[in-house]
Amino acid sequence: MTSDHKRKSINGKPLRPESMMMRYGYDPHLSEGAIKPPIFQTSTFAFRTAEEGKAFFELAYGLRDREPGEKLGLIYSRLNNPDLEVLEDRMTLWDDGDDAAVFDSGMAAITTSLFTFVRPGDVLFYSEPVYGGTHHFIQHVLSEFGVTAIAIPSGVPLAGVEGALRKEVGGRRVAAALIETPANPTNALVDIEAVSTFVHSFATDDHCPCVMIDNTFLGPLWQHPLKHGADLVLYSATKFIGGHSDVIAGIAVGGAECMAQIKGMRTFLGTMAGPWTGWLLMRSLETLKMRMTAQMKNAQYVSDFLADHPKVEKVNYLGMIKQGDPMYEVYRKQCASPGSLISFVIRGEEKAAFEFLNALQLVHLAVSLGGTESLAEHPASMTHAGYDADYKTKLGIVPGLVRLSVGVEHFSDIIEDLTQAFDAIS
Repeated sequence: MTSDHKRKSINGKPLRPESMMMRYGYDPHLSEGAIKPPIFQTSTFAFRTAEEGKAFFELAYGLRDREPGEKLGLIYSRLNNPDLEVLEDRMTLWDDGDDAAVFDSGMAAITTSLFTFVRPGDVLFYSEPVYGGTHHFIQHVLSEFGVTAIAIPSGVPLAGVEGALRKEVGGRRVAAALIETPANPTNALVDIEAVSTFVHSFATDDHCPCVMIDNTFLGPLWQHPLKHGADLVLYSATKFIGGHSDVIAGIAVGGAECMAQIKGMRTFLGTMAGPWTGWLLMRSLETLKMRMTAQMKNAQYVSDFLADHPKVEKVNYLGMIKQGDPMYEVYRKQCASPGSLISFVIRGEEKAAFEFLNALQLVHLAVSLGGTESLAEHPASMTHAGYDADYKTKLGIVPGLVRLSVGVEHFSDIIEDLTQAFDAIS
């Protein structure tokens, strides 16, 4: 019989993830009956006996296999902590993964995962464009370790570039692929199923490349990469999962074997999040579906307004992908919703974009995304400032581009603010 705190169904009918966010993985009777998990603000945990401590460390260091039903006991909060364990249990439910790992930032999730699988001399596929911090790590850190990065373009069918990519690999080992879809900041898509099949075709008898999907833009609600062949899902939990712009965190979700390796690397890199972070994210998961749904509905109104505005040259929003677009079928296959991230090009380049941004009164001028408040930024000079000018132009990160993360305010008020900001452009 399933214990109440790990219940996934009632009367044989499966519970939805948003329902399980309320109690899954937590037994109140182990914490004085507290309905919400306490914050376990401790660095270390007491063992009942020396023998128990020895057994815990044997598992932590991989010195032996687990016995049937045996769990890794609590040792030290760099390895595990009750708040983080409950959070990790709950995060597996959205993406139907075997296990999850929480990190102290989204970049920590990305870098720890890459260090787990990539070795000197390996090839790493990555999609372009990607978040500026990810791009910098790939181009300026991994390159120092002798890793060759090969770009997969977003927004075009893989079949058209597959031959060139294979030729570029040569005979080298393909370690992994890090794919960001939708892409930041252009919303360009990558076909997860096609990329997973392609990357896995480089498997050997003793190695299979890991396909990692940065799913931050669509969050756990609107896209589920593991169902399309990916091995690992990565999130900046700072964004939609946290949802209130008050916590920095990252999360990885995947299969048991993959996650065991990542958690081992996390232990020794020290990229584990703390209990307060875990508690905040558990709080936020309870309202994740409501928040993301409200934001998505607002974004549809806002995108329609932008598409009709005479000072807007182009709108990048998934809800505007039309039949006949090369990514239309990809969108229908892997995205359950267009989400709430919009980027748009203002006529007049950087000067006009800055005048618009400086005039905003309700929408905040700030980087990040996915919070309850609407945020706008200028990718070319902010989040993607590290890209050289020609590369930015090639990828559509032009001087007039503005990225807008739509919040939960009333959509009419957001549109009114955007209207007066457009009027401020000289």
